[in-house]
Amino acid sequence: MSRNKKSWSELSPRQRRIVIVMGSIQSILAIAAWADLAKRDRAAVNGSKAKWAAIIAINFFGPITYFRRGRIQSK
Repeated sequence: MSRNKKSWSELSPRQRRIVIVMGSIQSILAIAAWADLAKRDRAAVNGSKAKWAAIIAINFFGPITYFRRGRIQSK
């Protein structure tokens, strides 16, 4: 099963908007996660900060995983 990759010019206006919106959401999530990680003390992070910085770079799943599992919530 092969997928035909389209160039930007071959995408419909709707498809272009979807790509831009999804890319924007991904960027915002990653920036927010990296900013939170940078401000957090090591004791407030579940594991290595370097490991979480790399995980955050993984599409949508990295930042979401960081926010759900990477931070130690204060009580």
